[in-house]
Amino acid sequence: MYIQIEPDSDIPIYSQVSTQVMEGIIRGELAAGNVLPSVRGLASDLGVNMHTVNKSYHDLEAKGVITIVPKSGAVISVDPLKGASKEKTDRLSDKLRPTVVEAMVSGMNDDEIHALVDSIMRNVREMK
Repeated sequence: MYIQIEPDSDIPIYSQVSTQVMEGIIRGELAAGNVLPSVRGLASDLGVNMHTVNKSYHDLEAKGVITIVPKSGAVISVDPLKGASKEKTDRLSDKLRPTVVEAMVSGMNDDEIHALVDSIMRNVREMK
């Protein structure tokens, strides 16, 4: 899997790394049981501080995407085909709500918001 960061982006680098790992899972580039590169190795490859990658891995672990196994590394622990739990759905709903409200207050109607989400999902699945 290829990770590309944009240092000039408003999105923190650790968040970019987390998002790209999750996108790799969606596209089938990473699967449950796969081991991610070591924190030190990925940091070196990306040219970033290892604490940045460490923060990303802990972010992914908090989201239930990976499990950090001492001496073995970070292991992908999700399978998107299994579906999301009620707790996960509720947490994501809480996180998405402000974005949807912002879209609505900006003048987007329901169809435009649905089309935007559909477009984002297609782009995530198709990016190679």
